Amino acid sequence: MSKNFFDLTGQVALVTGASRGLGQYFARALARAGADLILTSRKQEDLASFVAEIEALGRKATPLALDVRDQGSIERMAVAAEEAVGQVHILVNNAGCNARKPALDVSWDDWNFVLDTNLRGSFFVAQNLARRMVKHGYGRIINIGSVTSVFGYAGLAPYGASRGGVRQLTMSLADDWGRHGITVNCLAPGWFRTEQNKVLYEDKEWVAYLEDRIPVKRAGQPHDLDGAVVFLASEASRYITGQTLLVDGGISTGAMRATVAKPPKT
Repeated sequence: MSKNFFDLTGQVALVTGASRGLGQYFARALARAGADLILTSRKQEDLASFVAEIEALGRKATPLALDVRDQGSIERMAVAAEEAVGQVHILVNNAGCNARKPALDVSWDDWNFVLDTNLRGSFFVAQNLARRMVKHGYGRIINIGSVTSVFGYAGLAPYGASRGGVRQLTMSLADDWGRHGITVNCLAPGWFRTEQNKVLYEDKEWVAYLEDRIPVKRAGQPHDLDGAVVFLASEASRYITGQTLLVDGGISTGAMRATVAKPPKT
């Protein structure tokens, strides 16, 4: 019988920013593929109902507090994860934030808030987990980027800079840690409705503009990411590292596709 390269049974995946949004969808997909979970959020109590949901799927779920903007919090989380489960095989670096406003209105604090969360936080979480993965000679690190990792959009200067940085960081870490059996890839969703951008989707004209630009003619649904995150977490991707996988319905094939006149609000 051939091996199922997408089976994650016996592995542990740590997902940051798992109290809501895409983080929960990533965690569900990995649990359905057989992985046990470590779930993190700034407030551990925010994870209670989701822990119960993962356990109802027959998987173990351990909640841990983590503020990715705090060095001490990252280090404490990594120690607690190791004490709780031993080896963490998979990291999904999902925790993120945005400051959506015109570039002329971006403040010093806006910039620091977004870059500290999305870029600096991603690096130091990966670093702390990778130190432990090196001891075992194995690891799968999935940094969550965005279509803004490769394309620029008005009103998203700090966010785009942070996500572009995540893409470059991914390539550097892949080169650094490949010799230790650790792959590092970037999963870059296109336009998905999330808590960060839900106000945009209340504008029907903007949604029509967006969908006209996407070759498959619809925005992404969270389950559209399930296969990609399981693939990058599994043995099926064992010879893939340093790559950015765009899951965007094809919007990255051409930004001038639109026929609807109204541009998106930012």
